[in-house]
Amino acid sequence: MEERKIKIGIIGCGGIANGKHMPALKSLPDVEMVAFCDLIEERAVTAAAKYGIPGAKVYTDYKELLKDDSIEVVHVLTPNRAHSFITVDALDAGKHVMCEKPMAINSAEAQKMLDAAKRNNKLLTIGSQNRQRPEALYLKKEAEVGTFGEIYFARATALRRRAVPTWGVFINEYEQGGGPLIDIGTHSLDLTLWVMNNYKPKYCVGTSYHKLNNLAVEDQGNAWGPWDPSKYTAEDSAFGFIVMENGATIILESSWAINLRNTTEAVTTVAGTKAGGDMLDGVTINGVRNGRQYILKPDLHAGGAAFFEGISDDNPSNREARVWINAVKNGTELFVKPEQAFVVTQILEGIYESAKTGKPYYFN
Repeated sequence: MEERKIKIGIIGCGGIANGKHMPALKSLPDVEMVAFCDLIEERAVTAAAKYGIPGAKVYTDYKELLKDDSIEVVHVLTPNRAHSFITVDALDAGKHVMCEKPMAINSAEAQKMLDAAKRNNKLLTIGSQNRQRPEALYLKKEAEVGTFGEIYFARATALRRRAVPTWGVFINEYEQGGGPLIDIGTHSLDLTLWVMNNYKPKYCVGTSYHKLNNLAVEDQGNAWGPWDPSKYTAEDSAFGFIVMENGATIILESSWAINLRNTTEAVTTVAGTKAGGDMLDGVTINGVRNGRQYILKPDLHAGGAAFFEGISDDNPSNREARVWINAVKNGTELFVKPEQAFVVTQILEGIYESAKTGKPYYFN
């Protein structure tokens, strides 16, 4: 008997669709991408030709795509502002949804997504593929077995020296809901909360800056070519100090353009009562044993264990897609639960609000 194939519709055929989701889904033998939607029809046509089954349909109106009852799963890969209402419509149409990060531009919109998934009894997950990196999986496993003890301090780092994304609408604050904080800060904060297994924030203090986004072209030195200062309405840097209900502290650092020599992104550093760990250069564990300080650096290139559902593929995007489709087909556990992504959205919103008001932001 031929294995049942999951029929998928793609909404948004831009950079993240081509760079992550569609290649990863194409690698899976039990899925078929049968429909593609984009406001720019040419992009949908190109995606259908490259990744779709023969006869894959093309749309410019996502609501028309959702009318196709054969589609079981939808991937929402649009600019951030559209995440919530497209996801809600897809869930109400009876589809399971993978929505690219961030979940939404604010917690009110994210709550609508949670409510829609619950009332329709459909799966909803958020694209946080950095959890699937070998370094992250190893650090999480160490946390689960108690290596760190109680984690009471962490740093979520998402810093680029000069790497402003100049394509799409990344630098448009209205369309994206913000700049580097909601773009790459999302990944680092997600990793940190996940490793800590702590999703109860108490309050936060935030700052955001527009210090470099108006630089003249000759002063930018941007990795992806010059940006247009007149269109760069998002922040260039944002920082948050987060206190959790149990007293733990998280420092979140995010920037697309900052004058720092040593920068890195999508990493977390944790410190606990027994040991600490970080992802700054692979994985490093530090502690004290037999009265001596030690540093442990595991070799992650030596064919480690498959940490989840027997999947040994080290490509984070492929792992993310495989785990997601397994959840749809077989009812296995979601790797990124929407309730976790909701807390990430809450905290990002709190940092932005604190930055605007100059006051601490308290979570209900």
